[in-house]
Amino acid sequence: MTSRLPLIDLPDLLIEVDQWTGFSRHLRHLGGYEPRRPDFLPLLYAALLAQGCNFGFARMAQMADISANRLAWCTAWHLREDTLQDATNALVNFHHGLPLSQHWGGGTLSSSDGQRIPVAGKVRNATTLPRYFRYQGVTYYSWTSDQLSQYGTKVIPATVRDATYVLDAILDNETELTILEHATDTAGYTDLVFCLFDVLGMQFASRLRDLGDQQLYRLSRDQRVGRLAPRFKGTIQQDLILRHWDDMLRLAGSLKRGWVTASLFISKLQAYPRQNVLTRALQEYGRLVKTLFILRYLQSQDYRRRIHTQLNKGESLHALRDFLFVGDKGVIRRKQYEAQTNQAMCLNVVTNAVVVWNTVYMQAVLDQLRAEGYRVQEEDLAHLSPARFEHINPYGKYYFPIDQALKRQGLRSLRAA
Repeated sequence: MTSRLPLIDLPDLLIEVDQWTGFSRHLRHLGGYEPRRPDFLPLLYAALLAQGCNFGFARMAQMADISANRLAWCTAWHLREDTLQDATNALVNFHHGLPLSQHWGGGTLSSSDGQRIPVAGKVRNATTLPRYFRYQGVTYYSWTSDQLSQYGTKVIPATVRDATYVLDAILDNETELTILEHATDTAGYTDLVFCLFDVLGMQFASRLRDLGDQQLYRLSRDQRVGRLAPRFKGTIQQDLILRHWDDMLRLAGSLKRGWVTASLFISKLQAYPRQNVLTRALQEYGRLVKTLFILRYLQSQDYRRRIHTQLNKGESLHALRDFLFVGDKGVIRRKQYEAQTNQAMCLNVVTNAVVVWNTVYMQAVLDQLRAEGYRVQEEDLAHLSPARFEHINPYGKYYFPIDQALKRQGLRSLRAA
């Protein structure tokens, strides 16, 4: 498949995808929509790549022959959190409507996971983790649909458990994706998260490490559980759940309406030195939901494979993001959280643009193979992936002006201090 895809430079890819999707229209000026000069789009693409690929303004100014001041101006006025999210939504919605995307999923299942990104210098929200960074770093936490588009991203401290943030992009989702089920690895799981997903009407599925050590819960001590009796070491406090059921539903309504973010609520509950009664009720109900999930997970091999497949999709997109985030050896030099968020969201836009372009051209390759008489099995299409990058050049092109060098006399002019 990859051998048939055209070789392409990343700027050309952005231009072509923008012609299909019009994502650049969402990168509007802070003062509102305005007439754009003919030379604006190259500036916008350059600013987007300077951030998303970690080149920075000075390096991109050399590469694209655009002043660093203009790149900084474009970033400040056009590449903001709300506009970048709108551009992401446009790309995800376009990709959702492509025929080939339907073979990878219906847009109802998603997953989330974090990438550890090293940070240069002393940064307030960065922490030291010798396992991942030599010095300090943060986590780019991203949400991936079963169609391999990424509908959300967030910069979080590397030492904070993923479970604190897992609901944020799902509740803020404004794309055409209807997320009903979400998968994470063990870092994204707590009993509280199991509870919140259930009261919000969604299914939480976590690939739990050391599953055999997980404690299962029964509704009462005299409930029969057969051969699994040694694993059922706990009993659910039903009275506690029933007494606070209305409070749990009110909480779900507050989260759905956006009156409070899930990460803020979870972090506040975790910050209390002693758990309040609502926290205990939420955890108690979460243990019940987790027990039902584990039983289903153990019983169904197809269910386990479905979760693993989805998590692997997220990992494949991590590899694509690593490939795109090529500048400065992948080390962030932004100190402020807002600037780091801007970079993460620019990277998300570029990643989705690559996924859209690959999906469109993979469909063209399949059509060509059929025209040449090759048998293309429909069931095989589910195993294809648009998270490929061997055919993409993210570095730009070098040119060698030998004639100019021969005409030059003496040394080049020095820069002003």
